[in-house]
Amino acid sequence: MKKSMSFRLSRLLSAACTVGACVLGAGTAAAAPLPDILMAPQGTEYMCGGVGRDERAFMEMVSPRWGATLEFAVSRGQRGQFDEPVKVRVVNKYNGEQVLDAVAHGPYMLARLAPGTYDVQATLGPLTLTQTLNVALGAPGRTLFLWPSNFDIAAATQPPQALAQGPQTAR
Repeated sequence: MKKSMSFRLSRLLSAACTVGACVLGAGTAAAAPLPDILMAPQGTEYMCGGVGRDERAFMEMVSPRWGATLEFAVSRGQRGQFDEPVKVRVVNKYNGEQVLDAVAHGPYMLARLAPGTYDVQATLGPLTLTQTLNVALGAPGRTLFLWPSNFDIAAATQPPQALAQGPQTAR
């Protein structure tokens, strides 16, 4: 009995050391910092990111732990490459309470929303897309905001001064 117990303990310690070494190795291999968790003025935590393969994989891995996952893309665009500022507004559908008003940077925005039904507006330049999002206990909500491929993102995201000046010509 004692021999069996010590054998199990040594195997358990060996496995723990192996896992620890893998975790440390993975931590040093990952050079890119993780996205920051931010707090909206309304008190809702959120995180944005997902540009590039590694960060996209991270956001997809942690998304089930958040109440809502919003994904932003352009039709026929490559996934994980969307990095334009999107103004996001989330309102409780039944009581009208605004629970999130922030700017998302990257193809993903994760938000800690309580269970409920929300109207979500995502604005890129002059074009606002609206969707209803359902968040259930134990079942996070997920929605994709897909702008049409003929939408001119470059013109829509230029600062107002640049638009007023018109196109620049070489002299």
